Amino acid sequence: MAHARISANLPPNMDPTKAPLAFGRRALPKLSQELCSSELLTQQRALMALCELLHDPENVYQAMEIGLLDNLKTLLVHQDSTVRQKTTQILSIMATHNVGRQGLISNGVIPALTELLDDPVDTCRKHTHQILEIMAKLPEGAADILHAALIPSLLLRLKTESDEIQELILDTLSNCLRLEAVEALATGAVTVLKEKLTHPSVAIRSKAAWALLAFGTHPEGRSLVGGEAVPVLVSLLEDPDPEVQASAAGALMFATVTPQGRFSALGAGAIPPLLKLVAEESSRARLSTLKVLTILAELPEGRKTLLDHTATLERCLSDPCEAVKRAATTAIGVIRWKP
Repeated sequence: MAHARISANLPPNMDPTKAPLAFGRRALPKLSQELCSSELLTQQRALMALCELLHDPENVYQAMEIGLLDNLKTLLVHQDSTVRQKTTQILSIMATHNVGRQGLISNGVIPALTELLDDPVDTCRKHTHQILEIMAKLPEGAADILHAALIPSLLLRLKTESDEIQELILDTLSNCLRLEAVEALATGAVTVLKEKLTHPSVAIRSKAAWALLAFGTHPEGRSLVGGEAVPVLVSLLEDPDPEVQASAAGALMFATVTPQGRFSALGAGAIPPLLKLVAEESSRARLSTLKVLTILAELPEGRKTLLDHTATLERCLSDPCEAVKRAATTAIGVIRWKP
């Protein structure tokens, strides 16, 4: 007698990974409509579901096609804090996908985030800064932040936000300042960042030095960094954290390009800690350090001091990194140059 049996195997040609995607595709239009509902609970439930679905980049792509971002932008100023929290969370999730980042730019989401910088809910502000930090990594995203005139506001919030959010702000500033520094310089950015160089947090000290390095890529920024921040940057060369040392050496590499920066670095006693970093084979700052020493060797006082330490630099000639070897060769040549 035949018996009915249910196989544990899936039917042929069925891909189990397609099931959640199909559900997401069917659900997204309905969820998008629910965001426009007048019922708060319906909006909240829709946002909760979207937080799960939009981790999938294909769902993000469909969300763009059905105009979900327009509904989300409207909810950014919702009076309910849960709605704002979930809306900013969704946007931060979408920003982790390339298609989502492009959508945020094309739909003008960055300017719409401006009001959330003062949101009373910490989570909303954190999500907002996460979005800005991710978007600033794209040239067009950084340009949008600059065009929205957010730099002065970000600098102001470095004085009031939690350490976690300050780290996000500093990363955002670093990427934006590589494109444009005029507005930031006009609002006293160098002074603000200089204060952060002595912050108790290792990450904030390092990121502040990195932001000053970004300033140094602009001639006008170089002058201000060389005039204000060099002594503190020199002190960070002896910071116990290697990442802070590397960031400080990188910032000094640009700051000492100006005559004022060079004299300031020499006056602050930069050569001994620089030589110490060069001698440490594990130092992440070796390349930047060698370039700073090369610049300081162009001054008679710097060359005179470094002539007694060429043996330290010669050890770098056998470094496995070709860039370090070339930098050491250049430094030694400048130090030993005779008119």
